[in-house]
Amino acid sequence: MIVAASLVLIVLFSVGFHLFSPWWWTPIASNWGYIDTTLVITFWITGAVFVAVVLFMAWCVFRYRHKPGRVAHYEPESRKLEIWLTALTALGVAAMLAPGLVVWKRFITVPDDATEIEVVAQQWYWSYRLPGADGRLGSSGTEWIDFDNPLGINPHDRFGADDVVIDSGDLHLPLGQPVRVNLRSVDVLHDFYVPEFRAKMDMVPGMVTYFWFTPTRTGEFEVLCAELCGVGHGVMRGYVSIDEPEDFDSWLGEQVTFAGLPAGGAVRVAETAEESDP
Repeated sequence: MIVAASLVLIVLFSVGFHLFSPWWWTPIASNWGYIDTTLVITFWITGAVFVAVVLFMAWCVFRYRHKPGRVAHYEPESRKLEIWLTALTALGVAAMLAPGLVVWKRFITVPDDATEIEVVAQQWYWSYRLPGADGRLGSSGTEWIDFDNPLGINPHDRFGADDVVIDSGDLHLPLGQPVRVNLRSVDVLHDFYVPEFRAKMDMVPGMVTYFWFTPTRTGEFEVLCAELCGVGHGVMRGYVSIDEPEDFDSWLGEQVTFAGLPAGGAVRVAETAEESDP
C-alpha cells in the first residue's frame, strides 16, 4: 500500500509541478509560435504516457500484492499485448514527429524578402555583420581573418565594402522584418540562441549554417551560447535589440563599415581602380 500510494503521489506531484511551475519558457518575441505548439504537443503525449505507466504500476503493486497462498501466473509472452504496445508506441512517436517535420520545413524555407545578416562566434564572444547600402553581404572566409579583419571579410569583394561590422558588440534588428541569420564559427562548436526567439542553430567550424525569424516585439533580448565551447562558455553572452525601423536606421548609420577598417583598404583601392578605368 505504501509503494502504491507513493507512485500515485509522484504522478500528482509531477502533474501539479508542470501546471504551476514558475520555470515556464520566456514570452515569445518572434514568429515561431509553431515551436511552442510542438513542445506543448510533446508534453501532452509524454505526460499522458508517464501518468498511464506509473498509475498502471501502482495498480499492479496493489492488485497483485503478496497474500498467503497466492501463486504467480507464468506467461512468458503475449502476441496480442505485443501488437497493441507496438501500435500504440508507433502512433505516439508519429504524433510527436509529424508536427516537428512541418515546423522544420518552415524553419529552413527562408522568405524572399528576408534580410541576410551574419553571426560569427569565437571563444568567447559574438560578432555580427549586416548589409550596407547595397543590401548585400560580401563573401568571407577564415583565410582572411586577422587582427584588422576579425570577421574574415573578403577584402577583394566590392560587395563587402559597405558591410556593417559589429565586433564583440550588440546586434540591432528592425521590428517586423524577416531575417536570415548566417552562422559561422572560427574555432570550435558554438550555438547561437535567443530564448525569446525560439530559434537556434549549431555553428560548426568550416560550415555556414542558418535559420530565419521575424521579430515581433521590440526590446532587448539576451544571446546565449547553447553548445559547450570551453571554460568561458558560461560568459559567452550578448544582446539583440529589436528596434522600430526608424530607430534601427539611426543606429545603423552610426556603425563602422568594413571599408572604414584597415583591412578594407584593398576594397577602396579596387573601387578607385574601377572608377578610373575607361
